[in-house]
Amino acid sequence: MSEVSPEEIAAAKRLFAGHCEFVAGAANFEAIPALALPEVAFVGRSNVGKSSLINALTGRGALARVSQSPGRTRQINFFQLGDVLMLVDLPGYSYAQVSKALIAEWQKLIFDYLRGRPNLKRVILLVDARRGVMDVDREAMTLLDRAAVSYLVVLTKTDKLSAAERAEARMATGFALKGHIAAYPDILTTSSLTGDGLDLLRCHIAALAG
Repeated sequence: MSEVSPEEIAAAKRLFAGHCEFVAGAANFEAIPALALPEVAFVGRSNVGKSSLINALTGRGALARVSQSPGRTRQINFFQLGDVLMLVDLPGYSYAQVSKALIAEWQKLIFDYLRGRPNLKRVILLVDARRGVMDVDREAMTLLDRAAVSYLVVLTKTDKLSAAERAEARMATGFALKGHIAAYPDILTTSSLTGDGLDLLRCHIAALAG
């Protein structure tokens, strides 16, 4: 990502430190709230760390529910950030111990939202840095390409890796993104535990709020 100034970092921190609240949860497409603010959605495999990252970005320990049991988030959750942006926590799109029928139901909800939300500015596609891009991630990338929805890949849980392993994970992810036309050109590395990369991600998202 391009270099950001201290002023941009400070402004993004103020935005994320401001008022942020849960406004709606949608278990089906009909329950999704009406179009209002620009939206940035977080998506990824179950247990990739979506809720933890949202909590870390906003400095709130329990804004988004964090479960120790993957596959527990079963609805799309909307969080209003100030008066300028909606953060959207999408359910994880794959988990082996959940029935195939339930996985298909969740995936339909996610993909209906992605295709039918004109105020969606960007998808933050989370990938566990320890595991890299998996087949289900590639499927999500392909769908986002087809829907012409711009997405930024963010590697999570980088505190679990050495510096050399982080560099390798980033390189491998870049290779996996080749040919995906809707992918944002940069890859960010983050840790909800240490705060690594959060300033850059806040700046990226804040810029989308206009």
